[in-house]
Amino acid sequence: MFTTTDDPSGYAYDPVIRKWYGFDLPCIETWNWFVASSCGLVCFTDNDCRNKIYVSNPITKQWRRLTEPPGHRSIDYASLSTSVNRAKQSYSVSIVKSKQAPGDFFQCEISVHLYSSETMTWTTRVTDVLTGWRGGDESVICGNVLYFLIYSTGGSDHRHGLVALNLSSISSSKGILMRSFIPMPCSLTCGRLMNLKEKLVVVGGIGKHDRPDIIKGIGVWVLKGGKEWQEVARMPQRFFQGFGELDDVFASSGSDDMVYVQSYGSPALLTFDMKLKCWKWSQKCPVSKKFPLQLFTGFCFEPRLEIAP
Repeated sequence: MFTTTDDPSGYAYDPVIRKWYGFDLPCIETWNWFVASSCGLVCFTDNDCRNKIYVSNPITKQWRRLTEPPGHRSIDYASLSTSVNRAKQSYSVSIVKSKQAPGDFFQCEISVHLYSSETMTWTTRVTDVLTGWRGGDESVICGNVLYFLIYSTGGSDHRHGLVALNLSSISSSKGILMRSFIPMPCSLTCGRLMNLKEKLVVVGGIGKHDRPDIIKGIGVWVLKGGKEWQEVARMPQRFFQGFGELDDVFASSGSDDMVYVQSYGSPALLTFDMKLKCWKWSQKCPVSKKFPLQLFTGFCFEPRLEIAP
């Protein structure tokens, strides 16, 4: 977890012994960079042009800057994800670029680019145009399938949708993204995607029936069979209220069987064990809130020594 500062350092939480450690983050320059992780490797990209992409092992401090991805240099949104192949000791990095079509608010140009550490090159897997939807900053890879959230710009009853894209294929076929569209389990204020043991898990804010933009709770779902959502749990109200005034958007990430939820306005961290179905507050984080508009964020990674970027 780290906070609004240009100092690239923060604190790492070990859920086994429930202890926080001071931690320096390699490569990251400011707190609002985008982050993705898989099996000990962590990817960072800047929040400005989204073309500076680094892969690092935060434990060994080894890092590598990737070549600049193809596609538009000036974009509106981008989402970053990565996947490690342990058997081959290789990894892939994907970036989904989203750019509003010139002169048309309801159309958005989407391109998906994939980097392979084996060839050390980028390939463009998909280019398509969405109508009534745009891309965002949420994506994850599970079992060679890239999942990313899309956001309604009008004409849909739901604010979010999910696209599932097989990364082994390359296509510029019009409409390919909406052919792999998966509705979300309910109306969400926000959604956070994560890969837990090669299963797609979403943690989402549940909107009120009459005011879907107002959060009333938080749920956890897992995607079954590539199409059906199974509800795993809903956050008990005592924990939901423990965050104080929770915004309609919040941070959440996960690793192994653990899901972590935090408010951007507080250093409080709530954990959920997928196996035990147990919610629990972490030990108090050493990061303290010093001014009202101070923001906090974080990500998960699996500490490993043998994985190199």
